[in-house]
Amino acid sequence: MHPPSDLIEIFLQPGEFYFGGENTRIRTLLGSCIAITFWHPQARFGGMCHFLLPRRPDPAPRGHLDGRYGDEALLWLIREAVAHHTDPGKYEVKVFGGGNMFPGSSASGRGEVGLRNIERAFRLLGAYGLPVAAKHVGGHGHRNLIFDVWSGHVWLKFVRTDGQGPG
Repeated sequence: MHPPSDLIEIFLQPGEFYFGGENTRIRTLLGSCIAITFWHPQARFGGMCHFLLPRRPDPAPRGHLDGRYGDEALLWLIREAVAHHTDPGKYEVKVFGGGNMFPGSSASGRGEVGLRNIERAFRLLGAYGLPVAAKHVGGHGHRNLIFDVWSGHVWLKFVRTDGQGPG
């Protein structure tokens, strides 16, 4: 499927999210962070979040969602689905990232951030009853991700840092 002539390209930085129509392509780069994509096959729109940490260490200001945290980023995607008069359960959900960027590092907890992010993403999706259609998580390295909203396709390039692949 060819890109639309009026293509909008969005690059997500860590902590950002975007929801758009079928003329949208969303890109991001992932290390230990997680990206979750939402795509509605019939309506042909969707979004992506890129979170850094599983949850906020302190309580959030009332009504403010911060995309840096997994629970809030996913809630934002769900709210966008509802705002578009669609059932979040009808979306195709994919999960990417959670890589270990510091293989062999003795720094306490550095390699664990990715694992904690992966665990949190799947726990949250399960709690909301959202099945995962595809995943590419873990491993030692980083990912370059492209999500074509018009087709629902996600293109991924995984660059290993030590030869170990994803889980």
